[in-house]
Amino acid sequence: MPAQLTLKDVTKSYAGRPVLDGISLTVRPGEHVAVVGDNGSGKSTLLRLIAGQEPPDDGTVTVSVPAGALGGGVGHLGQTPVPPGTRTVREVVDDALAGLRAMERRLRELESDLSEERMAEYGDLLTAYEARGGYVADSRTDRALQALGLGATDRGRQLASLSGGERARLGLACLLASAPQLMLLDEPANHLDGNALSWLEDQLRAHRGTVVTVSHDRMFLDRVAGTIVEVENGRVTRYGGGYRSYLKEQAAVRQRHEQAYEDWCRAVREAERAIATTARRVAPGRGMKDGNKMAYARDAGRVQSSVASRVRQAQERLRRLHREAVPRPPELLSFNGEFETSGTRGEDGTDDTGGTGADKADGGGDAIRASLHDVRVGDRLHVPELRIAHGQRLLVHGPNGAGKSTLLHLLAGELRPDSGTLRLSGRAGLLAQELHEASDGRGRSLLAAFAAGRAGSADEHRERLLSLGLFREETLEVPVGRLSVGQRQRLALARLLTAGTELLLLDEPTNHLSPTLVEELERALDSYRGALVVVSHDRTLARRFRGARVRMHGGELESGTDTQVSGADTQVQVLEERGEQA
Repeated sequence: MPAQLTLKDVTKSYAGRPVLDGISLTVRPGEHVAVVGDNGSGKSTLLRLIAGQEPPDDGTVTVSVPAGALGGGVGHLGQTPVPPGTRTVREVVDDALAGLRAMERRLRELESDLSEERMAEYGDLLTAYEARGGYVADSRTDRALQALGLGATDRGRQLASLSGGERARLGLACLLASAPQLMLLDEPANHLDGNALSWLEDQLRAHRGTVVTVSHDRMFLDRVAGTIVEVENGRVTRYGGGYRSYLKEQAAVRQRHEQAYEDWCRAVREAERAIATTARRVAPGRGMKDGNKMAYARDAGRVQSSVASRVRQAQERLRRLHREAVPRPPELLSFNGEFETSGTRGEDGTDDTGGTGADKADGGGDAIRASLHDVRVGDRLHVPELRIAHGQRLLVHGPNGAGKSTLLHLLAGELRPDSGTLRLSGRAGLLAQELHEASDGRGRSLLAAFAAGRAGSADEHRERLLSLGLFREETLEVPVGRLSVGQRQRLALARLLTAGTELLLLDEPTNHLSPTLVEELERALDSYRGALVVVSHDRTLARRFRGARVRMHGGELESGTDTQVSGADTQVQVLEERGEQA
């Protein structure tokens, strides 16, 4: 079967920084391909090159799709939503269906005079029109808008009046309605709830054309893609068999790396031992046989020459091993498990800030890490009662704007309630969904930002950071201000992994991370011994999560906790017992 999409020796750089370095890739007609990789690895660049929106610096990109109305061409949905402006929803929909409507007009023209020479054109056009579902395009558009939460949206509304999420969903609905032969989707799962995601997965699986999609959503990858293409370090690697097969192959690659490293270490030890012991195998104090000095000297010379030769061989082997050194595999992610209560206890059983210490236990146990009573933060959050004990695991879910992130910032001590009582104990670490770096810290290097406020030498911090496998060594001196969003999130994650937190707060932790790294993060969370509160829309994480669950809506906890208001205390009381924030 001929290829529908071919990239050969493609290179692309921005400002002298190579993003794609001599990549080659082939996609067959009807294939469903998912592109994975870390944020900033070049996935979106790859889609723009395929769509013809950008030219490669070197190499060729060949797309074998009939252009124009006949073949449906290429449809590309970028991460950036449909731009706001004076255009209306109706005009955007009409633009998306323009090709199909042009085909329909041509069919009507041909039907008016079906001469023999026009029959071939009519037959080809009718086949293409039916293949793209032209007869049901309008109803398909209505269903797409309804499924994506835009069914009640006035078609006369200007785009400027829509939110970014609404414009992104409008763009997705229009692309699906136009049914292009080659569909390119960049993070289509963003801005979608569970029902909309399930609907989208069904649509893509049923699409008879070719699909190339970028996504971090693991359930989406598992349900939609038959082929995985990983973009890493400027190269692409193709994995057949779908997402689960990709994970197995990744695990096998790591196992082979670990085995190769063990074999290399063993060979180095053997060469060093050979160098150290070979010369000592000859007893230097051995006496002369029959008092024959000449024979003794001659034999000793031969022995020493043989020993020196073997030592030289071992030294050369050791030099070769070091020239071809196998790098140490990155450590599996794990959180520092050394938990210590940061507050101190007075003789009367109260902590330093005047709160009672009755809810605490040194070093963990049944210690209460957070206690909230009738806490309010404006109209964003109201928590009648919530207690989080050491070792407790809580998954918080709900629609956007429900107050989930506000709750985490409150538990982290970064936000004070307007009323109610908040007690916090122990050392907290927050991985925020929106990361903000102070302006005076944007110029310092990634390594300096990782080491900030921590004891130890630069070499010790470098070794610890590299051992996590989150960054390559050449990235450590890049200023924080030049890091991508994904790199900054991995930096925040690296600090959390090495901080020794007792209350871990994660706000959409799977965003911007590659699927394999997310899998590893989940394993690290499984072994975490402190209190854990996670906010996430990730369906795979939610399905695997072991712990309590609570849903938030309109700033209220809907289930899993006591939501009855027990009083109207308007006095703010914040009793903090924690040390330095992670």
